[in-house]
Amino acid sequence: MKRTALLLPLVLAVPFARAETPQQILAYYQQQAGSASAARGEQFFLARISREGKTESCSGCHTENPKATGKTRANKAIEPLAPVANAERLTDPTKVEKWFKRNCKDVHGRECSAQEKADFIAFLIAVK
Repeated sequence: MKRTALLLPLVLAVPFARAETPQQILAYYQQQAGSASAARGEQFFLARISREGKTESCSGCHTENPKATGKTRANKAIEPLAPVANAERLTDPTKVEKWFKRNCKDVHGRECSAQEKADFIAFLIAVK
């Protein structure tokens, strides 16, 4: 009985670690944000951000079509963002969070909010 009581908080604290589908990952961020909007996610994806004399955007590397293959600044291929074009996309919570952290800092100069993450994932899921 004591063992169960000790494990229960751990199980409840890591729902994101158990996500295996884009919808489960969206649900995690939506729970934090309260909602998600594919339209806001698309605006976020296409937004041009001016920082330090440069204009950055997600679509700068990923292209404006989330079903297309993009290229890194080092000219390496980036698999499509949209799960409809890349079945592995948004299925590994650790990778999702890693890339949000890295790319949000590169483009926006800061970490993205749970709202931005929820909106962006909602957008990618909506791409057909």
